[in-house]
Formats: sequence, C-alpha cells, structure tokens
Amino acid sequence: MLQLFGHPFSSYTQKVLVALYETALPFEFRWIGPDAPDGTDHGVEWLARWPLRKFPILVDGERTLAESSIIVEYLQLTYPAPVALLPADPLAALDVRFLDRFFDLHVMAPMQQAVDGALTGDPAKARDALALAVPKLERAYAWLEQHLAGRTWAAGEAFTLADCAAAPSLFYADWTHPIGEQYPQLRAYRARLLARPSFARAVEEARPFRAYFPLGAPERD
Repeated sequence: MLQLFGHPFSSYTQKVLVALYETALPFEFRWIGPDAPDGTDHGVEWLARWPLRKFPILVDGERTLAESSIIVEYLQLTYPAPVALLPADPLAALDVRFLDRFFDLHVMAPMQQAVDGALTGDPAKARDALALAVPKLERAYAWLEQHLAGRTWAAGEAFTLADCAAAPSLFYADWTHPIGEQYPQLRAYRARLLARPSFARAVEEARPFRAYFPLGAPERD
C-alpha cells in the first residue's frame, strides 16, 4: 500500500492528494503532527526517511520519494490509471511541467514568503514579507489572466499535474493577496478548481485547521 506522509492543511500535501484522488489510487495517509485524529504522529518516521524536514513524502515499498511534482510523475509512471495527469506527447508534457513550475515558483513561493513572515510573530517582518510577496503575486496573476483565456484548465481541456499544483497555490494565494476583479479569467479558474471533486475533498479535509493560517483565513471558500 502506498503511504503518503504529510498534513491535510499543507499546500504541497494537497497537491499530491488531488493527484491521488483524481486517479483513485489506494493509499494510507501518514499524519505528521500532534493534531492527528487518532493521536498517532508519524513525524519520527518521516524525519528518518527525509531529514530535510519537507513534506509530503511518498513511500512505496523500499522507495521513498520527496517533492510533490516528482511524486505525481512517479505515480503516473508506476501506477497507470484511466486519468493521465501528464500527456503522452512530450511537448505537451513539457507545457504541463512548465505550468507546474510556474504555480510552485511564482504563486506558491511568494505566498509562502508572506506566510513565513507572519509566522515570525514580528509585525514589522510580517509587513515586510507581505510587501515583497504582493508585487510577485500581482505579476503572476496578470500572466495567468492572459494565459487562461479560452482554457478550461491550466494546460487546455484536460486536468493535469499543472492543475494539481494550481489548486492549493491559488487557494492560499488568494487568502494572502486577493485575486482582484481585474482578473476574471483567473477568478473563474480558481472557482473551477474549488468545484473539482478531488480538490473539494482536500479542502474539506483541511477545513478544521484553518486557524493555523497566520494571515487569517477569510470567511469564504
């Protein structure tokens, strides 16, 4: 049985959860943290397997995989499913990988920068981190607004790895710096992601932990 180590409120854990729910692959969730419903914290095993202290990780027999994009690609290579999250065509797959990187590096990263500033507990550091994150997010929003025109999903009409990355990154980015009305394509895309059953499930599973969001979770979504 596949084992996924992570936390349901973690954006990168959600990215892999969306892929697992899309492909309907069976797996065991190994909770990291003291707030596990059954009281079992798998943090010790997680750190033994991946001392870089990042999650999620996926364990498949003797193999341990880190990095969410690598995990999703591994699942497609190793456990073929009716739903393909990467196109068979190499150039189309390259487009999906680019968009996956875009969401991780240009949406998720600045969002996390603001969150990390807030987590310091220092109001000045929190303001500075948010001030650095906002223009980065605005540039990403503006590019995505143009890119998404005429598309249902990030790479076209098929739901892919890029959308697995987009869902949690845009979810939390909009909490950090709201996506303005000048971006109707992007706002509609975020709404479609929230309505997708795989991501809707991940959002509901994480709902009890919204108090963890240091910038304050809005009363929506």
